Amino acid sequence: MATAAMRRENPEALVTGRAARLAIRRNAHSGPTSGLAPGFVQANLAILPHALAEDFLQFCRRNPKPCPLIGVSAPGDPRIPELADDLDIRTDLPRYRVWRDGTLVDEPGDIIKYWRDDLITFAIGCSFSFEQALLDGGIELRHMTCNCTVPMYRTAVETAPAGPFHGPLVVSMRPMKPADAIRAVQITTRFPSVHGAPVHLGKPESIGIKDIAKPDWGDAVPIHDDEIPVFWACGVTPQSVIMAVKPEFCITHYPGAMLVTDRRNTEFAIM
Repeated sequence: MATAAMRRENPEALVTGRAARLAIRRNAHSGPTSGLAPGFVQANLAILPHALAEDFLQFCRRNPKPCPLIGVSAPGDPRIPELADDLDIRTDLPRYRVWRDGTLVDEPGDIIKYWRDDLITFAIGCSFSFEQALLDGGIELRHMTCNCTVPMYRTAVETAPAGPFHGPLVVSMRPMKPADAIRAVQITTRFPSVHGAPVHLGKPESIGIKDIAKPDWGDAVPIHDDEIPVFWACGVTPQSVIMAVKPEFCITHYPGAMLVTDRRNTEFAIM
């Protein structure tokens, strides 16, 4: 399973959403997108056949914390103009996941050969977007310190169902000292379109996480004795739902490999 060891271009050169997408499109960056294009919104991805789109749209509306929609494409259109002028959803993520009947069948670097005229893309707000605000607030993000992918966990918390879509909430975790956790709540509350405030602080077992050292996605990070785990609703939740629903065909992003847009984080912040 690829992690931060995946080949990546110097992230300091990728300071805009467009620069990040172009590097990804030419295969110059194939690793996690955390830390790329500081200040620009990143998005999770769910691509579904038109027949399932209305139910999934309703699922997102009922579960705005893990699935905050920031863009939806027209059927068969690989563009999402409200997020970027030159965006091509088929090539502009470092890695994808392709599912058939709920089974993962491929993790390609592009999805050109899988594209269909009935596919609709849902771009879902990502916690990477508020991470810059946390860094600006002087809060360490352990997965960046460790140069790895943020740890993500399937919980025992159920999402609100819509049509065939149902399943458990997925959360991302960042360890923090209690004082930093309080500040993180204050900072991320301003970003409801990219998951907003944490959904849980402290005891992971109370939300069904049995072993904090064994994330379901991403990489384990150290939690120091004076720190607590802080959990945010995660855009990998749709992948967890797909495992339960088993649609005949679906494409999602590879965990940690997001769509980098031209929208600014400040556009989604509540001042």
